[in-house]
Amino acid sequence: MRNLILFLFVVSLSCKAQNKEKMNNSYPNKLHEETSPYLLQHAYNPVQWYPWGKEALDKAKNEDKPILVSIGYAACHWCHVMEQECFEDEEVAEVMNKYFVCIKVDREERPDVDDVYMSAIHLMGQQGGWPLNVFLTPDQKPFYGGTYFPKKKWINVLEQLNSFFKEQRQKVETTAYQIAEGINNSQDFSIEIDEKAEITTDDLFIAFKNIEKRFDAKNGGMGNAPKFPMPSIYNYLLYYYASQKNEKALIIIDKTLEKMAFGGIYDQIGGGFARYSVDAQWLVPHFEKMLYDNAQLISLYSNAYQVTKNPLYKTIVFETINFCERELMGNNGNFFSSLDADSEGEEGKFYVWNYEELKQILNNDFDLFCNYYNIATNGNWEGTIILERNENAPIVSEEKITEWKKILLKERTKRIRPGLDDKTLTGWNGLMLKALCDAYKTFGNKHH
Repeated sequence: MRNLILFLFVVSLSCKAQNKEKMNNSYPNKLHEETSPYLLQHAYNPVQWYPWGKEALDKAKNEDKPILVSIGYAACHWCHVMEQECFEDEEVAEVMNKYFVCIKVDREERPDVDDVYMSAIHLMGQQGGWPLNVFLTPDQKPFYGGTYFPKKKWINVLEQLNSFFKEQRQKVETTAYQIAEGINNSQDFSIEIDEKAEITTDDLFIAFKNIEKRFDAKNGGMGNAPKFPMPSIYNYLLYYYASQKNEKALIIIDKTLEKMAFGGIYDQIGGGFARYSVDAQWLVPHFEKMLYDNAQLISLYSNAYQVTKNPLYKTIVFETINFCERELMGNNGNFFSSLDADSEGEEGKFYVWNYEELKQILNNDFDLFCNYYNIATNGNWEGTIILERNENAPIVSEEKITEWKKILLKERTKRIRPGLDDKTLTGWNGLMLKALCDAYKTFGNKHH
């Protein structure tokens, strides 16, 4: 045993030395002095990243080089994928560094920059998302962009855009000017509001009918996959129901809130919601957890409880607040921004289970647990199990469910955790403060 411990100690020292040597051989780019966790993730990429600012923008003008602005955030799964496939690759970095001034932006730190170039992508007729990669003229006007690119396609795009910029400069400038004008016009657009005008019941009804058209009567939520919670819609429906007593509005609310609470988008063990579901059934989440989503959903479920008195909604509120307090709350009472979708380089690895693992952990309760959480031997996502509640399961006591959750939560803490983005954003903390007030107003719990 003593020799084994000595061996492991030597191996540990060797690994640390290798990591230190790798770091010493890797020169940090301009991001290494930033405070954003997302930017720091890219500080040792071979890409010569700059933060958004005067140095990078002046360099582009002085060298007459196009600018690549790559925007993302720390919890973004596809941002990580593109980093691994492209930005950590020496071959890709060589092309990027040769032809472009490369700027990394944290969209949560600089929502103003993100908003401008997301508008540009939409004007180009593309669907937005992150990572957002936009190419600009040296005076910052966008002329091309997209989201995620795999390595071969990315290199091809880089080389083609370089040729396009050098050989057809006038076309580039014309395209950039038109897009910039479109952005300016959209930002200048405003609606004149007559403060004396009253909103009529007809106005409320029209808004309701527009929502009803998009409602998925089978699975809840709006439209097809992917599905986002979009709490502002259901809060509107709650107010609409309270004022107009339209039962159809309440049906939409209840169907959606129950389906989300039963699905994999909700963390059945630890509480809290993932950002969205990749399918129409709310089963498979995009596993990142954002403070602003959870804050708004605490408010929504609290408000819904006032109308319905559904005990499920109370459970969701309390468990989601517990999640935020346990995993997103700092020592000073501030709340951090998000938890990553990935751990150990795999999306969702922290949250999913396998059949034999659950069987061993839960012992005599396993069959009942499988029935309650709709578990199949071969799993429900890539051979693994995302826990979802079975709507037709037999009644199980709250004590038993609480016991299961404590056991599995304790087991899950042994795993390598997803990364934490420990930025404190004022607006998102404001949403969380409102959520706690809404919960307290509804349930009267002094801890909240």
